[in-house]
Amino acid sequence: MLAQRGPRASSRRGLGSQPPTVLPGRCPLETPTEGFCTPLFQAGPLERVKEAAAMVCWALRRVGLARAHLARKASGVCRGHEHQPLGPRPAAPGAPGSAVELLGKSYPQDDYSNLTRKVLSKVGRNLHNQPQHPLWLLKERVKQHFYAQYPGRAGTPLFSVYDDLSPVVTTWQNFDSLLIPADHPSRKKGDNYFLNATHMLRAHTSAHQWDLLRAGLDAFLVVGDVYRRDQIDAQHYPVFHQLEAVRLFSRHQLFAGIKDGENLQLFEQSSRSAHKQETHTLEATKLVEFDLKQTLTRLMTHIFGDAGAQDRMGWAFGLGLERLAMILYDIPDIRLFWSQDERFLKQFRVPDINQKVTFQPLSKYPAVINDISFWLPRENYTENDFYDLVRTIGGDLVEKVDLIDKFEHPKTHRTSHCYRITYRHMERTLSQREVGGIHQAVQEAAVRQLGVEGRF
Repeated sequence: MLAQRGPRASSRRGLGSQPPTVLPGRCPLETPTEGFCTPLFQAGPLERVKEAAAMVCWALRRVGLARAHLARKASGVCRGHEHQPLGPRPAAPGAPGSAVELLGKSYPQDDYSNLTRKVLSKVGRNLHNQPQHPLWLLKERVKQHFYAQYPGRAGTPLFSVYDDLSPVVTTWQNFDSLLIPADHPSRKKGDNYFLNATHMLRAHTSAHQWDLLRAGLDAFLVVGDVYRRDQIDAQHYPVFHQLEAVRLFSRHQLFAGIKDGENLQLFEQSSRSAHKQETHTLEATKLVEFDLKQTLTRLMTHIFGDAGAQDRMGWAFGLGLERLAMILYDIPDIRLFWSQDERFLKQFRVPDINQKVTFQPLSKYPAVINDISFWLPRENYTENDFYDLVRTIGGDLVEKVDLIDKFEHPKTHRTSHCYRITYRHMERTLSQREVGGIHQAVQEAAVRQLGVEGRF
């Protein structure tokens, strides 16, 4: 039984919309910019409680529905269907003499390769394993909770923890092993970082689930850095960290202590309903949902305390570690997690990982704002390509990028985009002259690399 995620579609889904239906044979990706992962930072206290409650209901429902189905699928894979891609698995031809060196291995480049210097520089930083870093503190608190609350038969921890798995995975691991259809939008090159056609930086820690289940594990936590191409603002970054839990139940474990439990089954072939998928029984679905709800409630109570913890349960499994840490420690900007400023780091050097820490903001330096406008090429343009280009050149000086205007010429039908780029250094004041040089480099690179026609 695995925890499935909501589909990563191009459009952003609001909290009030209908949650995605989890279909048999698919495990869509979660994303911090869609569905119940919508940021809550600008909402008032009451709105935050309401939104968090909605998130939790969705998270519990869709994960509970999915777990038994994928457990059955995983066992099916073990019976002779391993590593059979759902879609075509292209060869990696690689340009002669061109390769990416990463973590001691060489990967030939091809038409799929789209890694930037900016993203490559983050691989291997492993913020979640750096002692006293806020992400490390949060990870340790979650581990402490699972170790204490879920002992195994011999008194050893029931859940094993994997926090040093390589972020380089095959496309089979990232997509096919999770039964993601070949035509699912989450596979798009514009949303992921590919080393080549067969290898990529994982888009989620779920890329390791099949291998860990295959190894015989039935209860584990996976923590690691994940990589996705996305917009630029205070809540989004091309690298973030996920922590997810997976637990499998046998028929005996799930129905033990239930009246007439010996007559109940995990799976069936029936019709789909609003409450369950066609591959598992309603009784199994309800019990798995209840177990997951209790797990999340206990975890959030451990992290946030009793007061109001229930209102934020969805953050634990619905978001990456950064999102949860931003709430827990009042950190306003996701870029700060990568800061090496001593004024930031020293605030988290505490003798007890459970000690309450409220981030004291560094001085807020003024922003420098510049706009850029250009005609789009006729084809092969995606906004994520532009965002990646801006991140590569501007680095963490770029606070956010907003698309402020779209225009279609009435005669030529060409489309123009105008973006507003906000530059702000978190440790000192930027000058317009300094930013001007960076902004000009962005303009020139956009023309050269993206094929746009500048209007600057």
